Amino acid sequence: MRLPSYRRSLVPFVAAVALLATAGSAVSTAAESCGSIITAPLNRPVSADDPCPSTDPVVCRIRVLPMDEKVEAQRTRMQYHGLLEDMHRTEANMREAGASEEEIARELVDMRNQAKEITRAGMTPAEVRILEERNIAKYGNPLGPTADQLYAKYGSWEKVTDASMRTSYAVDRELSLEYRPCPV
Repeated sequence: MRLPSYRRSLVPFVAAVALLATAGSAVSTAAESCGSIITAPLNRPVSADDPCPSTDPVVCRIRVLPMDEKVEAQRTRMQYHGLLEDMHRTEANMREAGASEEEIARELVDMRNQAKEITRAGMTPAEVRILEERNIAKYGNPLGPTADQLYAKYGSWEKVTDASMRTSYAVDRELSLEYRPCPV
């Protein structure tokens, strides 16, 4: 059976509208996503002889990892982002319970340091050494700054709280990730 000409043109039109509606909902879903977002395929490893464009030794190390190790590093980073989500929930719960800004900041700095320990447990000793050397040189502590060091740097407990829940944009980008805090 042959369709009338207006129906033959209507079918592709309806299909196009349906496709656009599906694409539109996918875009809105992507815009509403939170947590670890994979932004692109991982970059292929580069030669260790290639100059690193970053001043962050962690980024420079990630660039040369074999692909299987890079994939594992991305998974580890996503786990770390999950731990940051726990921190956001803890902050909300502490605020609701009436905790002071200092109490919240100190708890979150401790949680961040615990998150670092947890995620480093899945890393090679060489990878952990690179991270710890950087932190010892910068903060005198293998896990990073203490709550008091952050307070001295930022001058308020609110800013310490904010700093404790940040993630390294450069490391995330190198692992083709973006971190977006989820609503609590």
